[in-house]
Amino acid sequence: MKLAKFIDSSDSVRFGRVVESELIPLVASDTYPTLAAILAAPSPIEAAGSLQSEPAIAVAPSVRWLPPIDRQEVWAAGVTYKRSQTARMEESEAAASCYDRVYNADRPELFFKATPHRVAGHLQPLRIRTDATWNVPEPEITLVLSPSLKIVGLTVGNDMSSRDIEGENPLYLPQAKCYDQCAGLGPWVALFDELPAPEALKVDLKIERSGETVFDQQTSGDQMARTFNDLVGWLGKDNSFPQGAFLMTGTGIVPTSDFTLRPNDVVHISIAEIGTLSNPIVQG
Repeated sequence: MKLAKFIDSSDSVRFGRVVESELIPLVASDTYPTLAAILAAPSPIEAAGSLQSEPAIAVAPSVRWLPPIDRQEVWAAGVTYKRSQTARMEESEAAASCYDRVYNADRPELFFKATPHRVAGHLQPLRIRTDATWNVPEPEITLVLSPSLKIVGLTVGNDMSSRDIEGENPLYLPQAKCYDQCAGLGPWVALFDELPAPEALKVDLKIERSGETVFDQQTSGDQMARTFNDLVGWLGKDNSFPQGAFLMTGTGIVPTSDFTLRPNDVVHISIAEIGTLSNPIVQG
């Protein structure tokens, strides 16, 4: 089951089910007034199924999608793929040993990524910083977590990163990662009773520039050095998430050092079993 947030014809924020090429609006109830409330239910699939529905809307460019987040926090994991380890060591010679050690350590790299107002949904703009010269998207399988930190579903994540800022000094990581329109989530949440096997989660990144594809690369979840449950376990140590959370699980695709995003680029991230998140890039 796939659940999305959108703006309807009366400019109201709604949520609904996505079934093939149709968006079926759901009627909020006192028990489930928001998408986050459904995700916090003991069985989100049953909760969504209990709601009344309205006539279907065709999934078309006219649909105004919103990121599938309400008041949850967004966190991210780093250096969970070998390619990510190599890239982080390349961008910062001084910190190379830190990234090498964390790749093999028991404790993962986890960092706060975004509050809801910094998150963009499908077809909404993502930003590259005005004070950075080396900016890249990071396509990530993203876990959707209930307040009890149960993995209830998956979505597509884009952990935008200013690699030159972080490479200058690892202490600049928050500035390289957290700013307005720094995170993409969507196009919807795919709910699962049982998560797909990691090898089934194929991740594809394509970047368009002036109508041409200038970057095209793939990876899959089985290339991760850590499990989803391991990352969630560390996230929950001495920490609580009363609204739930989204956890980006790291990237296995990093463009080479001669590539940087430009304004008006369009980033497409597709993950099998979930969907495709597309975002135009802006600056300033």
